Amino acid sequence: MQKLLKVLIVFVVAGTVMFGTRWYMYVAQGESPYDEVGIALNGYAPGPLRSWGCHKMQSRFPGQLPPYGCATPDGRDWL
Repeated sequence: MQKLLKVLIVFVVAGTVMFGTRWYMYVAQGESPYDEVGIALNGYAPGPLRSWGCHKMQSRFPGQLPPYGCATPDGRDWL
């Protein structure tokens, strides 16, 4: 039972690191705010992380329309 728990923990940690790194690369270094995978990962991020990511992208891409998940209901302004 302990071995199964260890394997499960390793998979959860590895998945978190893998998807977390991909999300951070999208937010901090992506070439475009419209990357489909990045938008999806940002949508699954917890509220405070999503908010930080949207603000980071807004400062990196001024004057562009926000991607899905970072836009107000009208889709034209950043959150």
